Amino acid sequence: MAAGEYVSVQSQRELYEQQIEVERQELEMSPEEEKEELSLIYQAKGIPSKQAEELAERILANPDTAIDTLAREELGLDPTALGSPWIAAASSFVAFATGAAIPVLPYLLVSGNAAFLTSAIVCGASLFLIGGLISLFTGRGFVYSGLRMASIGALAAAVTYFIGRWLGVTIGG
Repeated sequence: MAAGEYVSVQSQRELYEQQIEVERQELEMSPEEEKEELSLIYQAKGIPSKQAEELAERILANPDTAIDTLAREELGLDPTALGSPWIAAASSFVAFATGAAIPVLPYLLVSGNAAFLTSAIVCGASLFLIGGLISLFTGRGFVYSGLRMASIGALAAAVTYFIGRWLGVTIGG
């Protein structure tokens, strides 16, 4: 999962960097067109035509500021916040390793049906708690968010179980 996250974020970053480079080349090859584009963007935001043209001219006078502003205004990108593939990979690794350990831990402590039941309860409680904590960021109710997360987890477990049965996978005891 971490490797996939790294590739995903790195590819996205490379795409954004390429778009910014195209913008840089356009600025070098046709600065007047870029000035006009920037002026039109500011006019669309409600700045009067004359002021938008003056603002665009001042911004494009400094190449670094120009690229940064064009990336933000024309492409909708923040060049300083493209994301680190290494941080994304590490975060993904920690999250998935932690999530994978939760259902396994009961099997290290007990066995048989007790392990299965304990694992199910621990997973359900963990999903409910995580869903509830997400409500702190979404503004939804703690119980609603917790039940939604636990329900989605239960549905995913059921689908996985039935796919395993369909494929003929059994759990040895």
